[in-house]
Order: sequence, then C-alpha cells, then structure tokens
Amino acid sequence: MAPHHHPHPYEQHDAHPHAAKKPGEANLRLVAWETTRSCNLSCVHCRAAAQLEPYEGELDTKASLILLDQIAQVGKPIVILTGGEPLLRKDIFEIASYGTGKGLRMVMAPNGTLITKDSAGKMAESGIKRISISIDGATKERHDRFRGVKGAFDGALQGIAHAKEAGIEFQINTTITKANLSEIPEILSLAEKLGAVAHHIFLLVPTGRGKYIIDQAIDAMEYEDTLNWFYDQRKKTPLQLKATCAPHYYRILRQRAKEDGEKISFETHGLDAVTRGCLGGIGFCFISHVGIVQPCGFLHTPCGDVTKTSFADIWQASETFKNLRDYKLYEGKCGGCEYIKVCGGCRARAYEATGNYLSEEPLCSYQPMI
Repeated sequence: MAPHHHPHPYEQHDAHPHAAKKPGEANLRLVAWETTRSCNLSCVHCRAAAQLEPYEGELDTKASLILLDQIAQVGKPIVILTGGEPLLRKDIFEIASYGTGKGLRMVMAPNGTLITKDSAGKMAESGIKRISISIDGATKERHDRFRGVKGAFDGALQGIAHAKEAGIEFQINTTITKANLSEIPEILSLAEKLGAVAHHIFLLVPTGRGKYIIDQAIDAMEYEDTLNWFYDQRKKTPLQLKATCAPHYYRILRQRAKEDGEKISFETHGLDAVTRGCLGGIGFCFISHVGIVQPCGFLHTPCGDVTKTSFADIWQASETFKNLRDYKLYEGKCGGCEYIKVCGGCRARAYEATGNYLSEEPLCSYQPMI
C-alpha cells in the first residue's frame, strides 16, 4: 500500500510547525505506524513490497499499547494506523480505542477493499476520525493495474460507501507516475463526486517495489508543472488539497502567492501556510511493523527501536532527527536555498540518489537566489 503511511494527511492547525524550537527539538505532529506489513494487494509502487502473509516480529497487542503510552508522553500527535493493510490485524480496533482514550487523534490508511459494514462501524466506535483510500487511476482498469489486483477499484468504492454510512470522513490519496499523470484532474473530479473531504497527491519515492518502476517517475519539469496545476485547483474545489513527498509545493505556493499579490496566512492558504514540505524527523516520523523508528517510511535510516528504547528518547535524542532539524547541515543547493525552512527537499529521494539524506533533492529544477 506504500505511500498511505506518509500522508501528513489529517493535519490540524498548529502555529508555525516548521520552526523547530532549537536544533534537536521539534513538535511531534504526526506518527505513521505500520501496524502490519501484511497486505491483500500487490501495488506496483509499494514501499514495503508487502505480501499477504504474516511477517515475523510484528509488535503484539501489549507492545502496541505500550507504544501508544510512549507516544502520548511526547505529545498529542495524529497517529496514522497504516500497513500493509491495517484491517488484517485482529486487534486493530483495540489499538485504535486505546489511542483515542489517550487523547491521540487516531486515523487509518486502509486500501478500502476490506472495509465492511461491520468493520466501518467498529472504526467509528474506536474513534477513527478519518481514513485515507488510495485511488491511482480514474477508471477501474487503470487503478486495478496499478494495485495489482482485479476488483481493487470496486472494492475501494464499496469500502468508501461503508465508511460514509458509518459517518467516517475520508480522503483520496493518489501516487503520481507517468502512467496516471494525465488522469489527475479526473481523479480529483472523482474524489469530489465520491464526497471526499480531501485529495492528497504523492510524488513517487523510489523505494521498495517503487524502485522497479523508476522509469515511471515524472521528471523535474513535469513535477513543477503538476504542482503549479495543483495550486490552481485550490479555488476551484471544495476539497482540502495536499501535496505530499512534494516539498517544492511550499516554494511554489509562496512564489505564486507573491505573483498574485496575496499574503500567505492560515486564513488565505489554510494549513499550507503553517506547515513545511518535508516533515520527516521534524514534525513526523514512521514506525515500522517491528518497531524501528525512521524519519519517514521511504527514508530507511533506522533511528531507534521501540522494543529496546522508549519512543520519547528516540524522538528527542536520535542523531538523525537532530541533523534533520538543523537546516545549516543541509548540503548542495538545498543548503543554499532561501526556501529551506518551508521546503527542505525530499530527504528520502536525496538518500536514494546519493546515500546521504542531507544532500540536495535530486528532483528539483529551482536554482536558489542566494
């Protein structure tokens, strides 16, 4: 299911979250937790290269509840229960209820195909506030090809219907590749028709199975054009729009607002005005199915193990997290860019390209002015 996990979706207003208090400190806003790696689909871009089988070492119920206790000690972030397919965990609603009881905002990233009337009801009871469903093609044929399973599109729509009936809001996530780039307007239109509250687009990060479709990645100029188009949709759609794994959007937003003579504020640009592009290790982190903490699901640099060290210690003391929070350490044109605080470049793409997560984002056409 790949990029579900990494949606800084579901975000709430938080004043200037991109301004870390001081190097090494940060406000935890979002945690994506891969509750299981098992999945009933085999998507071509999957970060986890997930399969429908039990994976060894997954955190059991007791360890899961302890983890939620530890997350709550750090703050009250949004916790995204992701996978794999989270509904394949028999205790997923116990986990969700426990997190809700701790005051955490619990959300889920299922693929939709396993949502029944019964499980949608349990989601609502356990306090799941929102779910994200991925739609990667505007038609059944294109989506099913991307997801690797016939019937995935119909299953997702059926799941959405059950969620709506249970009163759970949903957003549509779309991973953009060359194969579906031209369909993004149609997918946005479909999201509106279905009654989604948001549409989040993801730029492919070549990890897991995504590495094998790297020839499907769009180039820097297509990227720039797509993000400019996305900016233009803000005033045309009732949906919340969010670009993820696309930190350059936050530069484009400021460039375009300046051209239009607009002042950027929460009132005019909503959450986009008060967040930054790459939140990995700054306001967001990822926890794997076996408890390894990473800046995000695509950046495979282990920062600690929650089965051995408390989550709070990892979040506050990890060397990698401290480095990501100190913008003076960023290299190449990212290090010399006037938009470093609002963009930051995709650290996972930098790492995949160079082996150094602090190097410049390889998929950016912008030349810094300084």
